[in-house]
Amino acid sequence: MAIAPQPDGWSWRDRAVGSIPVGKILDPAVDPIDGVQAFPTAYVPDRLLVTHRTGAGELPHLALIREAAGAFGWDVTVETLRGEALGETEAPDPLLPPSPETPGVPGVARVRITTSLDPEADLSPVAPDAWRVLQRARRLARTRGAEGEQWTLPDVGLEHVVSIDPVGLNPFSRTNPFSRTNPFSRTNPCGADDYLEAGRGARQSISILGAIPVRGQNPKRGHRRPVVAILDTGCGVHGWLPDDVVTRRVELDGVPLGLTDDADPERYPDLYGQLDGEIDPVAGHGTFIAGVVRQLAPDADIVSVRTADALGVVDEGALIEILAGVVTLLQRYRAGEGGLPIDVLNLSLGYYHETPEDGLFSTTLYDLLKAARSLGCAVVSSAGNDAIDRPTFPASLWAWHGSGNGIVPDLDAEHVSVGALNPSGSSVALFSNVGPWVRAYAPGASVVSTTPAFEGGRQASTRDDRYERRRETIGPDDYRGTFSAWSGTSFAAPYAAAVIAAELGPVPEQEKRSAAAIKRSRRATAAALKVLETDDHSRE
Repeated sequence: MAIAPQPDGWSWRDRAVGSIPVGKILDPAVDPIDGVQAFPTAYVPDRLLVTHRTGAGELPHLALIREAAGAFGWDVTVETLRGEALGETEAPDPLLPPSPETPGVPGVARVRITTSLDPEADLSPVAPDAWRVLQRARRLARTRGAEGEQWTLPDVGLEHVVSIDPVGLNPFSRTNPFSRTNPFSRTNPCGADDYLEAGRGARQSISILGAIPVRGQNPKRGHRRPVVAILDTGCGVHGWLPDDVVTRRVELDGVPLGLTDDADPERYPDLYGQLDGEIDPVAGHGTFIAGVVRQLAPDADIVSVRTADALGVVDEGALIEILAGVVTLLQRYRAGEGGLPIDVLNLSLGYYHETPEDGLFSTTLYDLLKAARSLGCAVVSSAGNDAIDRPTFPASLWAWHGSGNGIVPDLDAEHVSVGALNPSGSSVALFSNVGPWVRAYAPGASVVSTTPAFEGGRQASTRDDRYERRRETIGPDDYRGTFSAWSGTSFAAPYAAAVIAAELGPVPEQEKRSAAAIKRSRRATAAALKVLETDDHSRE
């Protein structure tokens, strides 16, 4: 068997770092406040994200945050999303340059909470907890008579742990006690657990017999191919995904957008495993998604931005920064200043917000997605794989009936949340999240798509060589055939994104009028939703 390559310098220390639990689970019973109904989520315990909408002066509510942290014996420092320290009254640079096309897009800074550095102070024995600081700051604001809902500090929020969602990893990644026992418990003989077994929906190596999807001729002069951007684990090498179809490196002002480190789950399949002979659960996730788009919209170009790490997670601040870069590139394209055209944005990732209702969550993520939509880019997001109806972010960030999220309908390009259908199309996959916030359903169980040529440690169960031939059963971790079947709303979302791109067809180059792009996008999305509805027989 070939020896699996590892990044230069990779060692047990890197694996150990990867095994450190990501984030903390919010306990709603800690520091409750009347009027704030909280639910469990995963968050980075020593950080808050603060949205800055004015562009000058001190960050909003910073004095309250500092006072609240001080009550626990903690200090705070302010930094950019890149970790650069800011002065006491220095505001972070706006994430996006001023533009008449996308007014009001805010800047964001991190507030990092640390134990006191004062040698004369009594250091708190308790590790910093952003949730406790946020709740105490809200309590202080209410006591001091903040008007209306301002006591909830709507521009201050936890930094959530966002995860891509192959079946069995959510709702709160591996750090949550619900992860392996609910709703996919191995002790349960039926139910959603079925999808975790090879042959029933889990990732499984297969042989593909069809030919590579054929692209049509280049569009006529003055037009370009539609572009689907995928923010995920990146895109590996595959014969169906050549460089003239997939852009794997995107830069903004000479700086790469997204992750560029060696811990690349599209090149190295077993980075953070326990040397247990299985490839990492998310290895190849982005390549698989790109293959779904390639099959359904062969004439589309694909832009891949490596956003999630080899554990399948990304801090909310990092996601916001990457989205801001995507919107900036799209702005510049619309203005005829270079940039990058993007017609559909696929987000097969999400998290559960602890207070997902009006006035109790920062709208920064929504603002960025709305900025993209205002430039004619449709947003498609997976609904999640936890067999529940609790709304996920960003999938539920649209004006669905009864949402209570304060979002009002608009006439920008569409926001489409997607759940998964079983292969028959006659039923929703049991693992798929459901609810009024899910706009459409698409095939998402036992989907066939592209996989990097991974070979993990798990070997064939039986081998019996005869007639000078190697004979054995299928290796459960051998993906050198470069195709597999896999399940998840992660793969239903790009199905919908690809259908939108196919309906768009050739797009005028350097179109500066967002209104025309929005009209074209809405028309293509309406046609795509009609296709999905026709193929969805789960209501029958």
